[in-house]
Amino acid sequence: MAKIKMKNSVTVAETFHDFLVGKKAAGVSEKTLLTYGQHFSAVSKHLSPDTPMDALNKADLEDMISSMRDAGLAANSIKSYTRTLKSFLSWCNEAGITRLNIQLYKAEETIKETYSDEELKKLLKKPNMKKCTFAEYRNWVIINLLLNNGCRAATIRNIQIKDVDIENKVNYLRHTKNKRAQVIPLCEALCGILREYMRVRGGDGDEYLFPNENGVQLTENSLRCTISKYNRRHGVEKTSIHLFRHPNVKPKTQILSSEKQKVLIIIKKIIRTQPVEKRPAWEKSRQAAKHRRYVQAENSRKERRDCRLAF
Repeated sequence: MAKIKMKNSVTVAETFHDFLVGKKAAGVSEKTLLTYGQHFSAVSKHLSPDTPMDALNKADLEDMISSMRDAGLAANSIKSYTRTLKSFLSWCNEAGITRLNIQLYKAEETIKETYSDEELKKLLKKPNMKKCTFAEYRNWVIINLLLNNGCRAATIRNIQIKDVDIENKVNYLRHTKNKRAQVIPLCEALCGILREYMRVRGGDGDEYLFPNENGVQLTENSLRCTISKYNRRHGVEKTSIHLFRHPNVKPKTQILSSEKQKVLIIIKKIIRTQPVEKRPAWEKSRQAAKHRRYVQAENSRKERRDCRLAF
């Protein structure tokens, strides 16, 4: 029988596996973990995953980046890979595995090709309610909502009916990238669109606002595919949901909808002036607490002013 030998070092691949386990235990989302794994697979083509961690050095990382450039990888891709490696090596530093780290790759900034005003007008043309399917109508409403609040695909698919407060003109976003609840104001025109949609959609408060035609929650891939098909049917070749976060208009610009009404596109964060009197869970959120302090301060100022006027 072969003698068991001590294993004094672990490989990069083994350490990266431990990194993923640690991040999962820390509450990192499954999507982020998946991205980490995909990036490591790409990095492994330019940096041997069997390299012992204690033998990994700065020259290996520089050779890796040089190999990526020689392979013709886009600068933004290299930047994304080095960002993941930086997170991995920072975790290794905290665990005392290595003192090595890496700088983010400097990629030239590129101007994103966003939706033009003409393309947005095509996408915002309301479908014929007597002839269209529920899916087409739902997609039109989704695009209106995306232009109002610029949220991500994962956030859109997790909105529930109870999260839309038409009376107070706010939308509560519970599923966000940073896991912080957000309170997003809704413009007047969008409130009308959502009010009509919710009458057509029906359902209870705990159901998802934008399901498929069978009432089941859309997967993120299904959402991307259905918006892609919707855009192409309306003569728009751009199909990215994320592009709605970077509309080719100035903040607070208004565009014309199918009913000749102007839909206010809100890009930057604005002061939450709408009343927030919702469930206790929302009251504990940072945004709700900030709003309460703002309203209390405004009421106090009004009371002091009224007292001065009275005398």
